[in-house]
Amino acid sequence: MFDETIISSDLVTLTLKDIALRLAVTLGVGFVIGLEREHAAIRDNEHHFAGVRTFTIVALLGFLSGIVSGFLGIWITFLCLAGLLVLAGVSYYVSSQRGDVGTTTEFTLITSFLLGLLTLLGYVLITLTVTVIILTLLSLKFEMKAIAGRITQEEIFAFLKFVVLAALILPFLPDRTIDPYNVFNPQEIMRVIILTSGLNFSGYLLIKFLGAEKGILLTGIVGGFVSSTIVTWTFSKRSRENPALSKNYSAAIFFASSIMPVRVILWIYIFNAALLARLVVPLILLISAGFVYALILMRNRHERIQEEEILPRNPLNLSEALKFGGLFILILYFVHFAILFLGSKGVLIASAISALSDVDAITISLAKISDPAMSVLTVSNGILLAVLSNTVVKIALALIYGSPELKKRVITGYGLIFLAGIAGFVIVNFI
Repeated sequence: MFDETIISSDLVTLTLKDIALRLAVTLGVGFVIGLEREHAAIRDNEHHFAGVRTFTIVALLGFLSGIVSGFLGIWITFLCLAGLLVLAGVSYYVSSQRGDVGTTTEFTLITSFLLGLLTLLGYVLITLTVTVIILTLLSLKFEMKAIAGRITQEEIFAFLKFVVLAALILPFLPDRTIDPYNVFNPQEIMRVIILTSGLNFSGYLLIKFLGAEKGILLTGIVGGFVSSTIVTWTFSKRSRENPALSKNYSAAIFFASSIMPVRVILWIYIFNAALLARLVVPLILLISAGFVYALILMRNRHERIQEEEILPRNPLNLSEALKFGGLFILILYFVHFAILFLGSKGVLIASAISALSDVDAITISLAKISDPAMSVLTVSNGILLAVLSNTVVKIALALIYGSPELKKRVITGYGLIFLAGIAGFVIVNFI
């Protein structure tokens, strides 16, 4: 009975079960969006021409217009949409006469109509995703205004530079190797630069807008996504200036360092997802070791750390991303010739040396190796060795710049991380 076809037209074929499910979604979407708009009107002491009932009916109108259009022609849907546009235009004219020039409710009403139509056509997941996005945007009105008020001209320019890189330069670069060694792919190099600068920019924004309020936990975690090495260097120096906060700074360092293997997982997933099966457990051990020790240090901490302490001066830091791209190219050739002349030993040597400056570039390079003669085991060992090699650099920074108390905690914490790393090698090689 429920699988019996009830409606069959040029636009859609529906069983009774389809109609019931999609109609319920349509009504639910219209109801929750209308509820938010009505609540916002009461909260802001404003008058909105559409509330719960109107939004629900408009979503239902989109649903029904699709059914009717399947029999009479698509012009029915366009006619309903045109009428809705006229209604929204009249509403805007009336509200603008009162000095209210906002168009949020009007555009949301039109979107609700389209969501009803999409639901009828079977795009329920898209409907629900868009609904969540709309509700988030509507409910964060004051927060988004506050964020807009804090954005600087430099940050706007940084965003525009990122858009130019991603949308205007990347698509036009050749997506093939152009050197005699079959290594240099311009589009792939630019993709890495964009990913790196985007990660830095995202971390910058999170630190600026969330870091101070969330305290040391978020500062360390987000800082780790930007650069755990920078966090270690910065907080080690701060601990010498203010030894009483050494426990806070130590916790931030290990939160950041536990994020570094997360970045490694991200790069492996992007460039060689099949490699994750062998490395995910060892990397989770490394993450857990740093994170658990950081949580232990969080107990009885003194005060929060402000985001200005690790916030980079340059939001996008494109020059650093370009330097990373250059480093990535060098490491690509380094790994290529190391493998060519030294085989598997070359991978391990390249990993140990390259990761002294940066773990991301060597991780990407190893994940991209397509030489069938190079075993997955060798590549996995190389990535783990790179992670531990980079950890040595952070230990050195902490021991050089940190306070005596921070040095003790760093030795203890990284001792745990090294034990986790050794366990990871055992898992990769013998289990």
